[in-house]
Amino acid sequence: MNNEYVIKKNVDKIRNGTYTDFLNPGMVNDIKYKLKNSEYKIYEPYKDADKVILYTDNIPKIRLFEIISYYPLSHREILGSLFGLNITDEVFGDIIIWDNRYYFYVVDKISSFILDNFKMVGNKDIKIKEVDLNIMNGYERKYEEIEFIVSSLRLDTVLSRLIGTSRDKIKDKFRYKDIIVNYKTINNNSYILHDGDIFSIRKYGKYKYIGVVKATKKDNYIIRLLKYI
Repeated sequence: MNNEYVIKKNVDKIRNGTYTDFLNPGMVNDIKYKLKNSEYKIYEPYKDADKVILYTDNIPKIRLFEIISYYPLSHREILGSLFGLNITDEVFGDIIIWDNRYYFYVVDKISSFILDNFKMVGNKDIKIKEVDLNIMNGYERKYEEIEFIVSSLRLDTVLSRLIGTSRDKIKDKFRYKDIIVNYKTINNNSYILHDGDIFSIRKYGKYKYIGVVKATKKDNYIIRLLKYI
């Protein structure tokens, strides 16, 4: 779906006094750029949620489902199977794996469809049940904190240092569309990281850039990242 269409559709929803569906951080930033701060509020289902909903007055109605499986599941498997239902990522929120249990959020309008049709993850039979939203009150996202020295805040420099490879090989990853920043594929290897940027490297995981801890005497930077666990 065309990004400009999605942005306009959601801006119109806010200005008409309703609310959006689930939005990833990149889309949130694009929509907020079109709005005044006074025009919207942000609803996040739990602390530090990736996907949120923008709304005006009434808090959006969402539902939380638990996946029951006799076999271990991965985030990637669950995500792929949800997309296999031919739905867009706007209608479901974050997928959470917590204490070997599996949860995901959906907007209310799609809940009956999910209950009727979500029967398998990959080739594994599953069952799903609705659970109370408050069950996530005790959930805290886990990260691994990483700090290291870089000569520049360019994305290719940071990625090269992060995964221990040459900048030439990092350029290949840009060419093969293995790098995603704020939920958008990026081909600009000279992009300068900004505090709060979320990026992922295929096969290496997902990270949040926190920022510069301090500059060194040799004009390098000690930076801090959080790796999603």
